[in-house]
Amino acid sequence: MDYRWHLAQSPEEVETTELEFSLMRAYEGFCRWQSECLASVADVATTGPENAMLHIIRMNERPKTIRDLARLTNREDVPNIQYSLRKLIGAGLVLRKGSGRSGVTYEVTPEGLRVSDAYGELRRRLLIAAINDLPEFAARLAETTRTLNLLTGIYEEVSRVAATHRRA
Repeated sequence: MDYRWHLAQSPEEVETTELEFSLMRAYEGFCRWQSECLASVADVATTGPENAMLHIIRMNERPKTIRDLARLTNREDVPNIQYSLRKLIGAGLVLRKGSGRSGVTYEVTPEGLRVSDAYGELRRRLLIAAINDLPEFAARLAETTRTLNLLTGIYEEVSRVAATHRRA
């Protein structure tokens, strides 16, 4: 097939560009899924990243700091993380504890526990059931996870290098 990407001149560039385009579409689909799944179990309008924040705060059943959340999500946009936290707090799903001096942490409320449990159940019934219907798909997901983790490291490294090439 003859691809006409301005980013791709070699077969490797075509494959890389196609992967990046697939990642963008997968991310948007994933965010839409998260929003719809949460809206199905709670009267809360959130974005995919805000929904993910709820589940990450609950992860391992321990409170998280903003630094934890930024690191776990590979994000640097602290003002946007804070906005998402305010939205989750306003919806009664997350509680802010502590102060600037003692350290601020975030944890899920009893309502956040109920909602995230209901989300997990709906996720099992819809998403996991669909995945289980595909032969050998779980193994493909494991390999994809390893590949994406490698790509994350590559993108992180080349983004640091690109930062040294900025024009003055």
